[in-house]
Amino acid sequence: MKVTTDDLVLEMHKITKSFPGVKALDGVNLQVRAGSVHVLVGENGAGKSTLMKILSGEHAVDAGEIFFKGVQLTHQNTRAALELGIAMIHQELSPVLDMTIAENIFLGREPMRSRWLNLFVDFERMAHETQALLDRLGLPYRAGQKMRELSIAGMQLVEIAKAISRNAALVIMDEPTSAISDTEVAMLFRQIADLKARGVAIIYITHKMDEIFQIADDITIIRDGQYVGSGKAADYDQNSLIGLMVGRTISSIFPKETVAIGEVALSVRGATRHGVFQNISFEVRKGEILGLAGLIGAGRTEVVRAIFGLDPLDAGEVWLHGQQLDLKKPTDAIRHGIAMVSEDRKAEGLVLCRSVQENISLANLEKFAPGLFLDLKAEAESGQKMRNMLQIKTANLNTVVGTLSGGNQQKIAIAKWLLRDLTVLILDEPTRGIDVGSKSEIHRLMTQFAKQGLAIIMISSELPEILGMSDRVVVMQEGKMRGELDRTDATQENIMALATGAHA
Repeated sequence: MKVTTDDLVLEMHKITKSFPGVKALDGVNLQVRAGSVHVLVGENGAGKSTLMKILSGEHAVDAGEIFFKGVQLTHQNTRAALELGIAMIHQELSPVLDMTIAENIFLGREPMRSRWLNLFVDFERMAHETQALLDRLGLPYRAGQKMRELSIAGMQLVEIAKAISRNAALVIMDEPTSAISDTEVAMLFRQIADLKARGVAIIYITHKMDEIFQIADDITIIRDGQYVGSGKAADYDQNSLIGLMVGRTISSIFPKETVAIGEVALSVRGATRHGVFQNISFEVRKGEILGLAGLIGAGRTEVVRAIFGLDPLDAGEVWLHGQQLDLKKPTDAIRHGIAMVSEDRKAEGLVLCRSVQENISLANLEKFAPGLFLDLKAEAESGQKMRNMLQIKTANLNTVVGTLSGGNQQKIAIAKWLLRDLTVLILDEPTRGIDVGSKSEIHRLMTQFAKQGLAIIMISSELPEILGMSDRVVVMQEGKMRGELDRTDATQENIMALATGAHA
């Protein structure tokens, strides 16, 4: 990519960073123009977040040079980065939920009433300046609102407002749309366009191909910690970009195969939870992948939580192989061969501070400890079996799960259930926040499970995934079931019409 020095707000040359036993970055380059959106792409574990944490001062660089607005940066830390005008919005937001929007925006730099003593915070001025900022940005919030009243998208927009209030010249956004609706994405993109118009540079990290080509001006690809290349977004298409990201051609992101569909495994009849969802009925058969589609907030996750025994049903029945189940808690579902991989693997699916082996064993402790003591040999053999079957990339089974990429974490969240005798596998957003290569591997595993006769329920907010992997699609809207489509009838238009209530 040819750019003039005058265009550049950021230059990173030959950036190298190592952690114990791992070379995370090896000679990576990045050049970002003022008033542009620069998308940084690569598989999970490629080094994108490490590069951004170096830029934002969270990590020290081992070798290489960083120039910001033409000035070389040395001894970088987070406070220095913020003062220079570099702001980072992390994928995992960490607002202070019981403080107001104004207090969050001015956190750590509150205006004081006294010019000399600095004893009291000037809350009135803080609220006034925050409201003026929100109004200028067209955000429908009040300065005095508590952060916990906002959606995830709202919190992200407040983070952008905070960056603008600091007069940031460069804003880093890490997976900002991973958990928000299409309407909220449109709102976020409007703010990004406004930032561009103000001359602010944006580094944008995402795994969503449609977003890349919708929003990017420039693209930089890194793979396995190494610089692959940069260019104008118009110079790439989806296939060429995927090939550069993963270093290989992926023949199909959705490797769906024709599988013999067997008898009904799970039947849900009139499931109702007052105020959440009502009168939900569907069946899923052995060897079938049933897609649950709908907009965020449609009630899909709430339905499968009830099937798994996490939340109580007020009415309705769940049947397995012709037997009605009494599901009061998850152990009831697990005992009957129903497993669920939740949408938030970090909070609900894994113990991030424990090893790969311990996480795989977590749902199977009675198998490895029939008496007083844990059978370490059997546990290790089963862990190695899962590692090989799911192709989990880890140095060894003692590696801490929190250090692995999102795709490998998701495989571990699935692996712990495969040691059991399963009938039904529920996958809630199985590929959220993971790269295209890992998505293809998860989809391959789903096809493999279906061929083995497992009944699979898949929730996904990505329509290509629903269309690519489902044998049938059940569409929900506002807690109600709006329709059921066979694979041949499941088109993007038909699903969205049902999901938005355009027709019943």
